[in-house]
Amino acid sequence: MAAHLSYGRVNLNILREAARKELREFLDKCAGSKAIVWDEYLTGPFGLIAQYSLLKEHEVEKMFTLKHGRLPPADVKNIIFFVRPRLELMDIIADNITSEDRHHSSRDFHILFVPRRSMLCEQRLKEQGVLGSFINIDEYILDLIPYDGDLLSMEYESAFRECYLENDQTSLYHTAKGLMTLQALYGTIPQIYGKGECARLVANMMLRMKREFAGSQNQILPVFDTLLLLDRNVDLLTPLATQLTYEGLIDEIYGINNGYVKLPPEKFAQKKQGEGSKDLPTEPKKLQLNSAEELYAEIRDKNFNAVGAALSKKAKIISAAFEERHNAKTVGEIKQFVSQLPHMQAARSSLANHTSIAELIKDITTSEAFFDNLTVEQEFMTGVDTDKVNTYIEDCIAQKDPLIKILRLVCMQSVCNNGLKHKVMDYYKREILQTYGYEHILTLNNLEKAGLLKPQTGSRNNYPTIRKTLKLWMEDANEQNPNDISYVYSGYSPLSIRLTQILARPGWRSIEEVLKMLPGPHFEERQQLPSGLHKKRQQGENRTTLVFFLGGVTYAEIAALRFLSQVEDSGMEGLAPCWTLERKQV
Repeated sequence: MAAHLSYGRVNLNILREAARKELREFLDKCAGSKAIVWDEYLTGPFGLIAQYSLLKEHEVEKMFTLKHGRLPPADVKNIIFFVRPRLELMDIIADNITSEDRHHSSRDFHILFVPRRSMLCEQRLKEQGVLGSFINIDEYILDLIPYDGDLLSMEYESAFRECYLENDQTSLYHTAKGLMTLQALYGTIPQIYGKGECARLVANMMLRMKREFAGSQNQILPVFDTLLLLDRNVDLLTPLATQLTYEGLIDEIYGINNGYVKLPPEKFAQKKQGEGSKDLPTEPKKLQLNSAEELYAEIRDKNFNAVGAALSKKAKIISAAFEERHNAKTVGEIKQFVSQLPHMQAARSSLANHTSIAELIKDITTSEAFFDNLTVEQEFMTGVDTDKVNTYIEDCIAQKDPLIKILRLVCMQSVCNNGLKHKVMDYYKREILQTYGYEHILTLNNLEKAGLLKPQTGSRNNYPTIRKTLKLWMEDANEQNPNDISYVYSGYSPLSIRLTQILARPGWRSIEEVLKMLPGPHFEERQQLPSGLHKKRQQGENRTTLVFFLGGVTYAEIAALRFLSQVEDSGMEGLAPCWTLERKQV
C-alpha cells in the first residue's frame, strides 16, 4: 500500500511503520470492540499513516466525527476520542459523555491526544466533571508524516500564523521533537545549517535535547549528511507567486489536502448513450496524488506548458501496448499479454484522469485574466513599477475580484519594494476596506504583523541586489527541457531553493553579504556522531540533504528541489520535508 515510500534514497516506510506500531499498541490497550470519535482535522493526517483496514484488525467497528450532543448508537465496549489538545474540543467531549445514555454505563472511555498530552485540557475535563470517566489518557506523537517517497510533512496548517503572528513556539517544539525522532531512526545528522529566528530556536532545542539524552543514542550510521532549516519569512515572495508546475497549479486552483484533491465531477463522468445531464454525478471526484502513480510521478514537477506533450507521448505508448494483442499468436504470448493487462488498464485510467485535469487547468491558464495576473506578478519580480499604485490591482478591486488575489498581489508588491510608500499603502487599504468590508482591518493588520505588508521606512530596497546576486530572474527559462530551477515559475528562481543550491555548492560563505540582507541569523552547527561511527564517503557519492521549511512550502519549491537532486553537478540528493503544504493561511 505504501511501497512508494521506500523508492527514494531514504526509506520513509521505516518512519511510517514506527508510527503504525505505536497506534496498534495503543488500540490493543483498549481490550474489546471499539468506536473512534475523530477530531475531524486529524482524519486526513492519519489517513497517510493507516487505512481503515488496520483499525478494523484491532477491533475498531465504528468511526464518528466529534460534535456536540449524544454520540451515535454503537454496540461497542470502548469509545476512544482522537483529538488535538484544544480546550474547545474538551467542551465537546464533556458534552458527549454527559449526554450518554445510562444504559451504556458499561462503556469505557479513552482519550488520545495528538501530538501531545495537555495538562490544560485535562484540567478543563476535570472542571466539566468528566475526567474520572476516562480509563486511558495518552498521547500519540505524530510529528513528521511520510507524504511521499522524498517528502515529509507535519500537516500543521497554522504553523506560519503561530510562529510569525502569535509568537507561539509550540510548533517549533514539535518540529524539534520530530527531528529527534527522525535521528533516532536514521542516525544523527552531522551538520545543521539554518537561516532565520525560528530555525535558530529549533536548532537550539535539538542540541539541548541531544545533551539531555546523551549516552542513549542509537548506533546507526547517518542516512542524512546535512539538515537545512529555513524560515518561511526569509523568502516571502515565493509563496505569493503563482506556481506554474502541474502539481502547483492543481494546488493553486483546487487545493491539495493530505495528498488528495477534489475536482469537478462532470469532466470525469462516463456519459452513456441516452443519459441526460441530470444523471451526471454531483459529488466531487476525489483523487489521491503521489508517486505511487507512475504517470503522476512523471509529470507533476513539469512546467504546465510541457505537460501536454508528455501526456500525448504517454497516450501513444499505451495505445501501442494495447495494439500488441493483435501480434500475440501463441498461447505463451497471449498469456504474457493478459498478465500485463491490469497494469495497462491502470495506466489508461491514469492517463484519462490526468488528461481531464490538464483540460480543466488549461481552461484557466489560457484565460486573459490568468495571463494579466501573471504579467503583473512578473513585472513586480523584475522590479517594474513597484513604487506606485498598480492600475491592474485598482481594476481588480473595482471588479470585486476574490480578496485573496488582491492581497497576494499587494503583498508581492510590498515584498519586492521593501515596503510600500505611505500614500500607496493608504490608498490600497482604503480601497480594500471600502470594497470588501471594514472587518478586513484585522486582515490587513495581521499581514503587517507577519511582514507580508509593510510601509517603507526609508531604508534601502535590497531586493534588486538580492535578485541580481542570486540570479532570481532568468530571462529565457526553458520550460520544456529545464536547465535551471527558474522553470517552476517560468523565469523566477525561488529564493529559498537558490539558497539551498548555493549551500550545497559552493557554500554560503560566497554570499555572506546577501545573507545579512535577509531576515534572521544564519548559522552552522556540527553534531558529534556516537563513538565508532564515521561515514566514509565513496568518490563521487552525492550528499543527502534534509531541507526543512519552518512555516510552509509550495509544490513548485518541492519540484525545484527534485530538479536539483537530479542534476549531476548539484552536489546533493534532496529530500524536501516541510511543516505544512498550506500556503495561504495568514
